Amino acid sequence: MTPTSPETPTSAETPTSPASTTRTRSTRRLTTAQALVAFLARQYTERDGRRHRLISATWGIFGHGNVAGIGQALVEAGNGHGNGDANAHSDGNANANGNSDGNANANGNSDGNRNGTGSRTAPRMPYLQGRNEQAMVHAAVGYARQSGRLSAHAVTTSIGPGATNLVTGAALATINHLPVLLLPGDTFATRPADPVLQQLEVPYAGDVSVNDCLRPVSRYFDRVTRPEALIPAALQAMRVLADPAETGAVTLALPQDVQAEAYDWPEEFFAERAWPVRRPAPDATELEAAVRAVRSARRPLIVAGGGVRHSGAEETLAAFTAATRIPVASTQAGKGSLRHDHPADVGGIGHTGTATAGELARTADLVIGVGTRYTDFTTASGTLFENPAVRFLNLNITGFDAHKLAALPLVADARTGLEALTSALAGRGYRVDPAYETEYTGAKEAWEERVEASFATPDPTARPTQTQVLGLLDTLVTEEDILINAAGSLPGDLHKLWRARSRDQYHVEYGYSCMGYEIPAAIGVLLATEARTRPRPVWALVGDGTYLMNPTEIVTAVQENLPLKLVIIQNHGYASIGGLSEAVGGERFGTAYRHRAPDGGFTGPPLPVDLAANAASLGLHVLRATTVDDLRKALAEARDAEGPTCVYVETETPDTVSGPPPAQAWWDVPVAETASRPAAVKAREEYDRQVAARRRHL
Repeated sequence: MTPTSPETPTSAETPTSPASTTRTRSTRRLTTAQALVAFLARQYTERDGRRHRLISATWGIFGHGNVAGIGQALVEAGNGHGNGDANAHSDGNANANGNSDGNANANGNSDGNRNGTGSRTAPRMPYLQGRNEQAMVHAAVGYARQSGRLSAHAVTTSIGPGATNLVTGAALATINHLPVLLLPGDTFATRPADPVLQQLEVPYAGDVSVNDCLRPVSRYFDRVTRPEALIPAALQAMRVLADPAETGAVTLALPQDVQAEAYDWPEEFFAERAWPVRRPAPDATELEAAVRAVRSARRPLIVAGGGVRHSGAEETLAAFTAATRIPVASTQAGKGSLRHDHPADVGGIGHTGTATAGELARTADLVIGVGTRYTDFTTASGTLFENPAVRFLNLNITGFDAHKLAALPLVADARTGLEALTSALAGRGYRVDPAYETEYTGAKEAWEERVEASFATPDPTARPTQTQVLGLLDTLVTEEDILINAAGSLPGDLHKLWRARSRDQYHVEYGYSCMGYEIPAAIGVLLATEARTRPRPVWALVGDGTYLMNPTEIVTAVQENLPLKLVIIQNHGYASIGGLSEAVGGERFGTAYRHRAPDGGFTGPPLPVDLAANAASLGLHVLRATTVDDLRKALAEARDAEGPTCVYVETETPDTVSGPPPAQAWWDVPVAETASRPAAVKAREEYDRQVAARRRHL
């Protein structure tokens, strides 16, 4: 992919002889860090004729490894010196993005080169202050996802622990194919002292630092050991960030001495560049094979993954289903590809999915994957697609995913591929049998009754269950609201039960299922939507286990006065893993937050931890709810709040009251093959029965 760039200014031509002339190119003397910030401020993506700021803001926590380099460069970039200026809110906070679909840049303008008064200036680089390096990456990922992968954030850290704290967030970004630019400081390239503070010494290699642990979780990695090496490294970084097939975490490790070193940079390096986000069309031969496969199918099923959302293919998918009447099940990343009340939407698929989608998957003769990676949750660890005659047709922008499950590949952008498939089928009269359509719509209605039963709150004075929390939210939200979750038992309940009302309402990170993602990701989403007249309601749903993992960015939400709506569900431990532990013979060992009992186990009284007081101490306005009626009022108040607000509720657990519908498909968690305790022996018998149904699709 080659970026487009307008002509850049150069000095006047100076004749050197009557027969020839030479061009003296303009240069700019900057430090490496200043040059990088100036370069990043002029990078754009372009898709469907619209331009977007590629790096619209930089998160940072400063230490000795970046404070005098990137830190100083951001000071200049944020105050109109050298590298450009950055717009700010009227309250002085940097505006990190534009409108809700990510189409405005950091300045709120389409080209990023005009200030608030309309005069021509250099583009700014807004700065966002974080409290934890991993959390900053999560915030950047939430921003990128909400921006359709067309705009991203950079994250700068010092060397040592600040840099290694990036690893978890980088893995999450890369697994989910979401762009983020990581700029960790690195040890001295010139090695004036060895070791320096926080340096890892490796006796067998002098060029290794802790930043090398970012290599396997980055889609592109480079260590910039000379100023001039930044030029090719930065261009490669932008290429990968903007490539829909390759995007993920990109790391440019920056030795602290190189950051501060000056160099005469060619002016062309700072020219505006627009990196096209491709929509590749399918190969004609692959398309014809796909058409034949669809036309021969009697029980086809679409599995919609995150690629539908990243491509903006929701309307195209709806048009395809309208023409063919093929039902659509969704992965965690794909939920919302169709509205919950669309006739063809049959809900989540796999271990956390609906009974409707599960039964359709078991009998499908053609599974059409659109933008999905087919994780073990989707395939029920290789046991879900039971029909001996089942075949797969995978529409995916990456050949790696398109060929999974021995499928017919259709390597293309999701929207472009669906348009081509719809057009190719249009003249051939394909539509599923009316009896099949009646079957799945009837099953969809039956499942909806189970959803209603799970959400029902017959006693307003009772302590709510987790599914009743979701039910009360369901009565309150509109298509404007966004729900964010990643780990614990909530993803399963949400995938089965939540009624997605818009393409971006359902924001569950289940590629890495990272505890601690929710609060910072919600901040990123809010930054991606804050240019609206009224910010969209953004809910971060967390259990007590997740909250204790990473509450730090609450302070960031308070600092920026972002209207975060945090819901803390207290169940005194790791409830999700507790249930899994019980199912696999682990007897809930080590999963409750309780005092030790006389026998040494954690079976005593619950710990006297007050998470609501903790959230309040970090600056949130906290609403405590003890009953269903309390919770209904608190959620409504939180939704209307203009500042960061927390709703705290202690819930009944499934072991004391009726819980959500159980898993509708299996998930492979190996059980001890030999054990003396009856619980593990019984669990192994069930495991052997389930694993016997696994098949490899060839």
